[in-house]
Amino acid sequence: MADPTSWFTIEQGWSVQDRSGALVGQVVAVVGDEDADIFDGLRFESGEGEERFVEAALVGEIVDGRVTLDADQAELAEPGPAEPGGAEISRDRDAEL
Repeated sequence: MADPTSWFTIEQGWSVQDRSGALVGQVVAVVGDEDADIFDGLRFESGEGEERFVEAALVGEIVDGRVTLDADQAELAEPGPAEPGGAEISRDRDAEL
């Protein structure tokens, strides 16, 4: 079992699953302000190719390679909130610090 981690570690391409464990898509971008530690949510692409935003309040467990949402597929099918104007965050783990 993987150890939970912070929203700071989420990367593009990680799997996104609903609360039942069903795969609902892959992370496209993390939205927030890393310097201020403000996590607004994330955008993910569903299996049908639709890009969706899910607010931080619906993001549950985060482990290396996977984000679990505190919502089921029916809840995710409903129109969600508009994406806030926060910055998108992406990482290059191979870059030198």
